[in-house]
Amino acid sequence: MLKYRLITALILIPIVIAALFLLPPVGFALVTLVVCMLAAWEWGQLAGFASRSQRIWLAILCGFLLALMMLSVPAYHQSVHLLQVGGPLWASMGWWLAALLLVLFYPGSAALWRNSRPLRLLFGVLTIVPFFWGMVALRQFGYEQNHFTGAWWLLYVMLLVWGADSGAYVFGKMLGKHKLAPKVSPGKTWEGLIGGLVTSAVISWLFGRYAPLNVIPATLLVCSIIAALASVLGDLTESMFKREAGIKDSGHLIPGHGGVLDRIDSLTAAVPVFACLMLLVF
Repeated sequence: MLKYRLITALILIPIVIAALFLLPPVGFALVTLVVCMLAAWEWGQLAGFASRSQRIWLAILCGFLLALMMLSVPAYHQSVHLLQVGGPLWASMGWWLAALLLVLFYPGSAALWRNSRPLRLLFGVLTIVPFFWGMVALRQFGYEQNHFTGAWWLLYVMLLVWGADSGAYVFGKMLGKHKLAPKVSPGKTWEGLIGGLVTSAVISWLFGRYAPLNVIPATLLVCSIIAALASVLGDLTESMFKREAGIKDSGHLIPGHGGVLDRIDSLTAAVPVFACLMLLVF
């Protein structure tokens, strides 16, 4: 399993970086839209859709909704102050605060949504749509002045999340004794969380020092810490929904890694939260 994970990572990481820096904003948005459709297909299981045809329609409807929102925004002007862009980013802040409560009070909180397919679908919309617009808004940021500014920002967020995830895994394996959320994800520990945050802080310092981000260090640090914490919450939230659905992986599209949602669960929280803080709050 580890061998497959490493091989897949070595293949996917260069592809992701190439997409960030080589694709124009419209092309990048279309690739992100496809990823979101695959995520919606997998969310169908979490929402209680056992039928393949139902999940296909769910993916198509997700793509149609995002395409419609894209067409309503002027080309190359995905300003975060437009309702279609800023609205989902603000909604993500509310959703992840609510998700934090659902995770903290699980399994008691599941009584509120366990038997409600519309609610679980709504949770999917609040996870996938803001993620899409967070990716698009960050990639578009500063595009008129420098075509690569947004690509650096997105690469930074991804490295931050990957660092937090890897740091949590390593420190958790070495030092983990105190469970973080045993009823949701028994493998995660407080030691791992702290190790992940330390790793993210190091990445933040290095990137802020050597990459062309042009941001006040204190602002970057605050946004980075909150985004790293949000990434952990995104992972725990998906684990909670998978536990309720009785599945281990959201899908099997990525060898050794499970499904698309399993790979982007942390990013679905970190990207829109980071984008909202950097582009709307600060």
